[in-house]
Amino acid sequence: MARIKYKYNQELLSFDKVNIGWRNGLKRVMLFMFVSIMLGIIYFVVLSSFFTTPKQLRLSQELDRMIFNYRILSQQVDQMTKTLNGMEQRDDNIYRTVYELNPVPQSIRRAGFGGVNRYDVFNGYEHSELMIQVNQKIDKLTKQMYIQSKSYDELIESARNQEQMLASRPAIQPIDNKDLTRTASGFGWRIHPIYKDLRFHNGMDFTAPTGTDIYVTGDGTVTQVGYSGGFGNRIIVEHGFGYKTIYAHLSKFAVRPGDVVKRGQVIGFVGNTGDSTAPHLHYEVHKNGTVVNPMYYYNDDLSPEEFALMVELSNAGEVYESKR
Repeated sequence: MARIKYKYNQELLSFDKVNIGWRNGLKRVMLFMFVSIMLGIIYFVVLSSFFTTPKQLRLSQELDRMIFNYRILSQQVDQMTKTLNGMEQRDDNIYRTVYELNPVPQSIRRAGFGGVNRYDVFNGYEHSELMIQVNQKIDKLTKQMYIQSKSYDELIESARNQEQMLASRPAIQPIDNKDLTRTASGFGWRIHPIYKDLRFHNGMDFTAPTGTDIYVTGDGTVTQVGYSGGFGNRIIVEHGFGYKTIYAHLSKFAVRPGDVVKRGQVIGFVGNTGDSTAPHLHYEVHKNGTVVNPMYYYNDDLSPEEFALMVELSNAGEVYESKR
């Protein structure tokens, strides 16, 4: 039931009934609604400025957790990168050295990524710099891990061939020389026995009577047998894996080109052919096309003490040939 309004009449000292038309009523209702809406907006602005809604609080907490997780992830990636760098160092300096493989070039390990817009998707956020930095670290780490895994694949393949490589690698003395008394001229610079000038000696000489057995120092294939100038009667054996050995001044041969030989097998006999001043064996080791000191390949024959004695004897040994 609608409420009836009255207005006090001071002249008549009585209350007169007030007639409110529908227009005035509508205006009052609209005014009331407008004021209510404006007050609601003011309350909302004030509350939003000074108070946080549960949803806003939840979103803020989630954002804080995300930033915290990004920072933790960045630290974890840094630690993983440090560990991987250590693995790379051991790979290059130990594992690949053992299997005689070249280190992986740093230009490959540290190669960058293409595409200047790779991280544009992270732009425009409050913490874009942190997000881009972490993703860059992850991409770099992923690339390094891939390169390292390929290196390990190569090492595994080398390990499978290790038994064959160890058998093929020159690893013994080419004649019976347990007491080292047959050690003569060593590897390096020396005075030429005939011309008396300084020349480089590419191998080692072992003095021995004519007819003394000569042993091949590693598994391989005989590639050359015959007379070769200053070398006299010479045998060349290809061992694979970059190794080649030469045996010179022989009196006789016990193999022919194409023969497959095993370490310790007799391939010829000591002689005095070619540019030689006395019966002896001239022995050379080549690695990847470069002549190397044979003395460092007698690991199956010499103890550390015997090796030291051989160094002394080879440096003071007698010269038996003239053109090496």
